[in-house]
Amino acid sequence: MCGICGFADKLQVEDKEVIINRMMDKIIHRGPDEAGSYVDKGVALGFRRLSIIDLAEGQQPIFNEDETKALIFNGEIYNYMDIKKDLLEKGHQFRTKTDSEVLLHGYEEYGAELFQYLRGMFAFVIWDKNTDTLFGGRDFFGIKPFYYGNVNGSFVFGSEIKSIIEHPSIDKKVNLTALQSYLTFQYSPLAETFFEGVYKLPPAHYFILKDGKLEIKRYWQAEFSNPSKKLSFEETVDEVERIVQDSIKAHMVSDVEVGSFLSSGIDSSYVAASFNGDKTFTVGFGHSSYNEVDDALEMADKIGIESYYKIITPEEYWETLPKVQYHMDEPLADPAAVALYFVSQIASQHVKVVLSGEGADELFGGYRIYQEPLSLKPLTIMPKPIRTVLGKMAAAVPFNIKGRNYFIRGSKELRERFIGNAYMFTEDERNKIMKEKAFNQYSPQEVTGPVYDKVADKDDITKMQFLDLHMWLTGDILLKADKMSMAHSLELRVPYLDKEVWRVASQLPLEYRINKETTKVALRKAALRKIPKEVANRPKLGFPVPIRVWLKEEKYYKVVGDAFASSAAAKFFNIDELIKLLDDHYNGKVDNSRKIWTVYMFLIWHKEYFEETPVEVDSFHDEISVS
Repeated sequence: MCGICGFADKLQVEDKEVIINRMMDKIIHRGPDEAGSYVDKGVALGFRRLSIIDLAEGQQPIFNEDETKALIFNGEIYNYMDIKKDLLEKGHQFRTKTDSEVLLHGYEEYGAELFQYLRGMFAFVIWDKNTDTLFGGRDFFGIKPFYYGNVNGSFVFGSEIKSIIEHPSIDKKVNLTALQSYLTFQYSPLAETFFEGVYKLPPAHYFILKDGKLEIKRYWQAEFSNPSKKLSFEETVDEVERIVQDSIKAHMVSDVEVGSFLSSGIDSSYVAASFNGDKTFTVGFGHSSYNEVDDALEMADKIGIESYYKIITPEEYWETLPKVQYHMDEPLADPAAVALYFVSQIASQHVKVVLSGEGADELFGGYRIYQEPLSLKPLTIMPKPIRTVLGKMAAAVPFNIKGRNYFIRGSKELRERFIGNAYMFTEDERNKIMKEKAFNQYSPQEVTGPVYDKVADKDDITKMQFLDLHMWLTGDILLKADKMSMAHSLELRVPYLDKEVWRVASQLPLEYRINKETTKVALRKAALRKIPKEVANRPKLGFPVPIRVWLKEEKYYKVVGDAFASSAAAKFFNIDELIKLLDDHYNGKVDNSRKIWTVYMFLIWHKEYFEETPVEVDSFHDEISVS
């Protein structure tokens, strides 16, 4: 696991050396063990290394036999020995024992077809000196990040945006269109990031840069398919168990010790019970409703693994927020990101590599919201006009009564009601709080529509999974997994997000994924062969965080109030509307905690990247009364 950065432009070599060193310094946390760079008249490549495989000879950049091609790489290729064997038989000569080098020789041998041979997580770039061509790609699910900017005659790229904005061609400016969408999704769902002109290379895509022309192509698509032969449920469970165990084994390839995260739920418990390691790590909070530690420790004891844990205090949590948003690169309003920061911190004191359970919900159907189409079926079979009338009648009721939300949601088509696992501000709500409107304004449905179009012929549950797989997973789950672990120089591996696991999961019949009683039907049954029944059947929590409780405490009410009343907030938001959100929550009128958090995380991120001096604060304490 490492960090990469670089650029292609016409700057003088000596200038390139200064800039690439600045860029590398910004991502030293991704690779504190070693640094390496390569500079010529066409390109500058930078690399920070966290040593995992071939500790002695895995330095980068890595060159081919005649040194006409150079590689920098972030990630792991789990089947590299098989690929290497094939390449050796074809006459390629290897200089190292690392997994990285198979990418270089694989590109020489297969060109863009290289991706069809890979099993792993990766973001890499290869410079071909003979043809002045830059070639690179990102893994199948977007586990490893890859950002780029192509402006003012410079193509600049990196594992993190903070290194890219060190290049003089990048004009650091807030992207209001990204802010607008973020307020609805709680993460940045667009191709262009919060920094104008800086983009994300999508998962399962590669790029070619030649003669200043950038070409981006998809090399793989995660598609749900019908199995050629329907297996019995027990046969399906056997296949799920086989492929998950195979993937966990593949993800254990390392020359250093591997640990595992462990929460109270099935996903991480199944991995921890299967990986044959010695150490697990978990965190929780002092509030009883938000603490998974006891359950995780009990699970670790049952499977005979040493467990390290931490109870995060409110003071620690809030003090860490600026660090979290700095490392995130773009604002993320998922409160679990901070818990992931702390569990990564604990793990990094004992191991360099951890396994984690990300991806199981998207692949196997784990979110409880996926059961909604089943519960709404009595309504959705009604003619649309009738449903619409029922929904309007329910919405007209001025207070919440049992069943009101059922009729409102049932009156809407899936595209209207489901944009992913988070829906913070509606269009009207975000327009109300934003002071300056983005030039390009996208409705949530315009953002999700192209993804839904690809599965127009599927059932609603499969559509929801597909949307989360292509948006929520990459934009929220994997973003925080990578950035929070790398903040502590820790490699995080996700065995559920493996293309061989996907091949099995993508063919599961609907009833083997979701039913009215439970989620992840087949995976839970497979997990029962390794973990206790009460764990396998436990509902998903996923590092629950008591922000709803904290925001009703005067101390944190005032902390957020100061930020909402600041001159920085006034640049983007209508202050009165922000304060009303906060007051209504504090006074118990409505639970606005997630909306408040979404705005507050943006303000913290903005302070880290755009404010040279501390935020100016108006007299919030004097002007705002606490009732």
